[in-house]
Order: sequence, then C-alpha cells, then structure tokens
Amino acid sequence: MRRFGLTAAGVLALATLALSLVTSGGAHPSAAHTCSVTDRQFILTARTNMAAVGLWGQQYQSGDAKAAEVADQANQAAKILRGTTPLDPSLSQTRGLMIGMLTEYAKAVKLQAHHGNAGPHMYRAYGLANYAHDVLSGAQPALEARGCDLTDLL
Repeated sequence: MRRFGLTAAGVLALATLALSLVTSGGAHPSAAHTCSVTDRQFILTARTNMAAVGLWGQQYQSGDAKAAEVADQANQAAKILRGTTPLDPSLSQTRGLMIGMLTEYAKAVKLQAHHGNAGPHMYRAYGLANYAHDVLSGAQPALEARGCDLTDLL
C-alpha cells in the first residue's frame, strides 16, 4: 500500500512538471519592446510590492515594525516577483534586478537588527535599484508608446 502511494505521488509530480513545461513553453521573450498582458501584470505586481516594502520600511524606521517583519515582507515580494513572466526584455531584466534588490535589502535589515554590518548588502540593494531605474528609464518611451505606464516604478 505504501509503495502505491509513493508511485502515485511520483506520477503526480511528473504530471505537474510536464504540465508546467507545456504551458510555459509557448511564451519566449522578444527582442523588441512589448506591452503584453504579462508585462502589465508585472508592472502592477512590482508597483504594489515595492509600495508595500516601502511602507514596511517606514514603519520599521519609526519603530512600529520589527526587522523580521520587514525582511519577511521583502523576501515575500521577491518570491512574488519570481512568479511573474514579463515578455519585454527590459521588464524581464528589471524583474531580476528587483528580485536581487529585495533579497539584499532583506539581508541588510536582518543584519542591522542583529547589530551586524548591513552596509555591503544595502550598497548592493541600492546599486541594483539604480540599475533597474536606468533600464526602466531607457525603456520608458518605447513601452509608453505601446501602452505600458512605468511612472510608478521610476
């Protein structure tokens, strides 16, 4: 009976993997700018999560939130962004930069709370944020011409 359960779990896992490969295999990033539904969803998701992390950071600075809460929120935001799939090359690049930025920010907040040296992680977080800003600034005219508003991400 136990072997049957393990076999069924294995078959289910393989079916899930195959289904995910089949459904995600059709969308490939384009070399030109796009403003697809997934691009717009990424912009909305990024905007919402960055606003949330910003609010948690403000609450942490005012003493109304704990470092662990802020770090958890930043890590959760990074996880959510990992689940997005923008097709536009600039948005795809920005996605990776934002995930790195949020991860570094979470590490910095945790270190600072434990009286560690948060400087290197914050330096990387700010560097990634600045690079993401540069990528978005360069892509903004082309994306706006296609209907994607990046104002809230800049």
